[in-house]
Amino acid sequence: MKIVILDAYTVNPGDLNWDELAKLGELSVYERTKPEEILERCKGAEIILTNKVVLDSAMLNQLPRLLYIGVLATGYNVVDLEAASRQNVIVTNIPAYSTDSVAQMTFAHLLNIYNRVQWYADENKNGRWTDCQDFSFLGHDFHELAGKTMGVVGLGNIGMKVALIAKAFGMKVLAFTSKQQEDLPEGIVTADMEEVFTQADVVSLHCPLTDSTRHLVNKERLKTMKSNAVIINTGRGPLVNDQELAEALNNKTILAYGADVITQEPPRDGNPLLSARNAFFTPHIAWATFEARKRLIQICTDNVKAFIDGKPVNVVEF
Repeated sequence: MKIVILDAYTVNPGDLNWDELAKLGELSVYERTKPEEILERCKGAEIILTNKVVLDSAMLNQLPRLLYIGVLATGYNVVDLEAASRQNVIVTNIPAYSTDSVAQMTFAHLLNIYNRVQWYADENKNGRWTDCQDFSFLGHDFHELAGKTMGVVGLGNIGMKVALIAKAFGMKVLAFTSKQQEDLPEGIVTADMEEVFTQADVVSLHCPLTDSTRHLVNKERLKTMKSNAVIINTGRGPLVNDQELAEALNNKTILAYGADVITQEPPRDGNPLLSARNAFFTPHIAWATFEARKRLIQICTDNVKAFIDGKPVNVVEF
C-alpha cells in the first residue's frame, strides 16, 4: 500500500524514526505540505497520515483510491468526517498519548506563576542575588499550592491527571464534568461552571473546543473570579477571548494566565495577550515531549497495521 505522511516534522523533527511504519507499505514522508501540494503528493495513496494538514470534502473527492486517514493527534477536526464516511474511508486518531506530558506542562506553568521561577532566574542573571546582603534574596512574593482550590474544566484523561496531581499538592479540587460524583476519586468534587470560576484559586482548562466552549473565558466570567486567581490553558486557544482576558490581566481583575495555546497559531503581531501583564506562554509544545512523540508514532503504526489486518482500532465515528 502507498502510505503518505503530509506533515511529519512536528512529530519527528529528526530524533525518532518511521522504520516500523515503512515496513507496512511504500512510505513517502513530507516534513510539511502546503494546501496546493496535497493532491499531487497523495495521488494514488491508499493511506494518508496528517497532523494539521486539512483534508476537506473537495480534496477527498479527488482521491478515489484513498481507504484510510490516520490523524497524528487526538483531535480530528482537520478531516471532513462526513465526506470520509461517504467514501467509506476509515479515520483514526491517537488517543491519550500525551496525557502525562500535558499534565506536566500544566503544572510547569502553574509553578512558574506561583513560585516566580522565571522572575527569580532573570533577576539572578542581572546580579540581584550576587549584590544581596543576605544569603537569600527575596524580591517577589510567592505562594504554596497546598490549601488552594483547583478548578478543572473538563475531566477527560488529561483533566483527571491534573486533578490527581493537584490533590497530591494538597489542593482542593472542583471539577466541571459530565461524570457523576459517585464515579470520581475521593477529593474531586463536581461543580457547575459558575462555582468553578468563582471559588477556584486556579482554573485549568481541559475541555474540547465546541460552539458552547468557545470564549468560555470572557469578560463577564472573569469579573466573577478572585483577584488573585490564575487561569491555565493547555487545551485550546479559543477557549478564551484574547482581548477580554488581556484587559482583565492588565486591569488586575485576575492575577495571571499561563498557556501553551493561543487562538491563532503561530500567533501574529498584535495579539493583546502576548504583551499582557502576567501572561506566560509556551509555543504549543505540551504534547511534544520525546516520550509522547515516540508513543504517538508507535500508536500510529499500530493503527495502520490493525487497519491493514482488517481490524481497525481507534476509529473516529461520524
